[in-house]
Amino acid sequence: MARTRVFVSFDREHDADLVALLRSQAKRSDSTFEIVPNAAGAPRDDVGNDASCNTASDAARAAIQSADEVVVICGEHSCDSKRMASELGIAREESKPILLLWGRREKMCTKPEGATAADAMYSWTRDVLERQISFVLQNAKPRPIPENCKRMQG
Repeated sequence: MARTRVFVSFDREHDADLVALLRSQAKRSDSTFEIVPNAAGAPRDDVGNDASCNTASDAARAAIQSADEVVVICGEHSCDSKRMASELGIAREESKPILLLWGRREKMCTKPEGATAADAMYSWTRDVLERQISFVLQNAKPRPIPENCKRMQG
């Protein structure tokens, strides 16, 4: 069975340890997902000049386009991360399914800017993550229309 390819959006200044945990989970032999290489670019949210912003944004778009879905690891400072907001916006533009994970059990985690009230944030356990990745992707696919429900073309 092919593994689901996910792009991971996270706050690079505060949550690099969380993405390392996710990468180790993806490397397990029984994992149903793999992580696409993240967009290259400056490691901080305040990227600098417009040229480097465009380059980072273009790289993020290419990485998101190559993924089946986007996993957003939400931490305490996600609401302040311009990069996460940008990646979430790109994911929506590219019509990629999005899964928000509660990154730190003992802390109050926030959604990045652009997330809606309808975007649920799920607890991060191995079982929940594996099930939700499959579920989100399955629900994003268009459902086939049964033949008896199709209109006749004349």
